[in-house]
Amino acid sequence: MTGNSHRSSSSLNRERRRRELTALGDGPQIDVLVIGGGITGVGVALDAAARGLRTVLVEKHDFAFGTSRWSSKLVHGGLRYLAGGGVGIAHESAVERDILLTRTAPHLTRALPQVVPLLPNIGAAQKVLVRTGFLAGDVLRRAAGTSPSVLPRSRRVAAAEALRLAPTLRRAELRGGLLAWDGQLVDDARLVVAIARTAAREGASVLTRVEAVRVTGTSATLKDILTGETLDVTARSVVNATGVWADRVDPSIELRPSRGTHLVFDAAAFGGLTASLTVPIPGSTSRFIFAFPAAHNRVYLGLTDEEAPGPVPDVPHATDGEIDFLLDTVNTVLREPLSRSDIRGTFAGLRPLLRTGDDSTADISREHAVLTSPAGVITVVGGKLTTYRKMAEDAMDAVVAHAHLAAAPCRTRVLPLVGAVSGAARDAVQAPPRLVERYGGEAATVLELADQHPALAAEVMPGMDVIAAEFAFAVAHEGALDEADLLDRRTRIGLVAADRQAAEPAAKAAFG
Repeated sequence: MTGNSHRSSSSLNRERRRRELTALGDGPQIDVLVIGGGITGVGVALDAAARGLRTVLVEKHDFAFGTSRWSSKLVHGGLRYLAGGGVGIAHESAVERDILLTRTAPHLTRALPQVVPLLPNIGAAQKVLVRTGFLAGDVLRRAAGTSPSVLPRSRRVAAAEALRLAPTLRRAELRGGLLAWDGQLVDDARLVVAIARTAAREGASVLTRVEAVRVTGTSATLKDILTGETLDVTARSVVNATGVWADRVDPSIELRPSRGTHLVFDAAAFGGLTASLTVPIPGSTSRFIFAFPAAHNRVYLGLTDEEAPGPVPDVPHATDGEIDFLLDTVNTVLREPLSRSDIRGTFAGLRPLLRTGDDSTADISREHAVLTSPAGVITVVGGKLTTYRKMAEDAMDAVVAHAHLAAAPCRTRVLPLVGAVSGAARDAVQAPPRLVERYGGEAATVLELADQHPALAAEVMPGMDVIAAEFAFAVAHEGALDEADLLDRRTRIGLVAADRQAAEPAAKAAFG
């Protein structure tokens, strides 16, 4: 297999994994070995394969196992960075948001209204700042070439419309709201899987449950976690895209992780929320928390920004202080306060920020960096989910220059991901809207599984909007290798422990 001289299938499964691991020992030299299967790593693998390079990606766990499944699931326009003078990263974010919404992933993204309620606790100065920020967001949107039909202009709305968007707002003294629009992902982990499958379609070998050890700029020992077998490989270049674990692969860099925490509620707790309810954090001019509608009839409330020193855990956890902070802040605008008993689950992720000095992690730049270690390993770190494609492009430009690779130009700006469909073509997909949102043009394939095997048409648990055919599709096409892959990443059922337990028998049956 040599780069993308032919198109491969996009299907990832246990058999393909076995076949490609076997071929690694016999095949030609690897051009690019990518370590890490989060958003950055799969983005690099796609960019490399699309340039015609023989590409192998290895991930110790599963796709989106780390930070990439713990994001806010938003495609940000970078508005927050303007407040700190980050015009460059704000513009870059707006451009990348447009690419996701209109070209590469229109099936996995959508426009999301965000409403800031005008209540007495939001003073005149803060109101002016928010309105100015939203107008700046309009300028960013126009500069990125995003049509108002994709993301409408910001405006002030009356109290009745604010309540229609966010029904549980305090009605007393509500003077309306400020409304703007941003992008939202159906799910972050689903985006990562779609990029990984697109890389596979372009000819990359994309291998989960494979750990890279003894890494140099041109080699690594790969260990198959499932069998314990090891294999030494050489590569013309090695890319470290391991996020908050990047300093384990390249000890020459120093990270300063920060933790972002979200709470999970049933949608009923917010009374049919259809917008991002955006609440200024008291005492801050540029930071907000937000509650927004999410998959499986839930609402996510986030986001904190706390220093997270010490060893990096596989799965970070919310602290009591963060939970109290989020509840206290959102309750400043709600008619009926929420309490801990309303919380169905929590999740927390660590941002891989580069150590740059003494600033608080809330103020450290979210710009990404591409660094070359003394051993020749190219590390790409920092950044954010929205700008993954640009991070990958910059990393691959550095790789091509460093290793003197003969490669085609970057194609990812115009390369649709697996399942990408929009407009009339999306309307023509013969499947329920919730399946089209998750699978785009492949929704009909999921439905065919249910038609062929009627048992797969059943919900994986009572009241859950996931059918058994989705689990079967994940095993056959999306690289799911165990129950956790299905419950915690291909779907997000696992964010609520009780739901996870109820759906576990269906997940086990998918491998039966």
